[in-house]
Amino acid sequence: MMDLFETRRVAVFDAYGTLLDVHAAVRRHARAIGPEADRFSELWRTKQLEYSWTLGLMGRYASFWSLTERALDYALAWHPAVDRTLREPLLDAYRDLDAYPEVPGTLKRLRAAGIRTAILSNGDAGMLSRAIASAGLAADFDAVLSVDPAGTFKTDPRAYALVGERFGVPPEAVLFCSSNRWDIAGAAAFGFGPVWVNRTGLPDEYPDLPPLRVITALDAL
Repeated sequence: MMDLFETRRVAVFDAYGTLLDVHAAVRRHARAIGPEADRFSELWRTKQLEYSWTLGLMGRYASFWSLTERALDYALAWHPAVDRTLREPLLDAYRDLDAYPEVPGTLKRLRAAGIRTAILSNGDAGMLSRAIASAGLAADFDAVLSVDPAGTFKTDPRAYALVGERFGVPPEAVLFCSSNRWDIAGAAAFGFGPVWVNRTGLPDEYPDLPPLRVITALDAL
C-alpha cells in the first residue's frame, strides 16, 4: 500500500471513528445502560453527525463538543429507561476515547518513512487536544487541525482547505483517511486521495466519489 505515497507526502486522518473508537464511551458504561447500550451509542453518534450537517447547511456553527452534548441529551430522551445520572460519566468517557489498536504503530511507521501526519476533525481544539493526549498519540502528528477556523464542518470544502493552508501543499498531495464514507466523498470532491477505513464492512455509497482504496484497518497502509 505504500504506493499510495508515491505522490503524496502528507497523510491526514479523521479522528472520531477513524483513529478513536467513538463507541468506547458507551462500552465503559454498558452494564449500567442495559441491553439497549449498542443502540444508544449508535443514536448518540448519528445525532452528533446530523447536527453538524444541518448546522453547516444553515450557515451556522457551534462547537462539536456542544453537539456531542446535545446528541447525548437526545439519546437519553429517546431511551428514558437509561439513568440520566450517567450523562456526566458518559461525557467524561467521550473526552478520553480509546485509539484503535493498530493506530500508534501505523502513525510511527508513516513518520519514520518521512510522511507528515495530521488530523483534520470536526472536533474542536480542546476536545481534540485531550482526546489525542489521553490516547497516547500527541507526539505522532505534525498538526492537529480542527474545523474551528473555517467556522463550518466537513464536508464543506472550507474545512478540507485547512490542510493546504497548514502544509502549503495542493489537494492532490494529500492522502486522506476516514472511516466515514460521507467524509471520503467530501475529500474526493475536494481533490484529496481518499482511503476509506471500512472497519465494519458497510456497503458502499456515493459511487461518483470513490476512494482510492478500501481497507479494514489502518495498518493496511
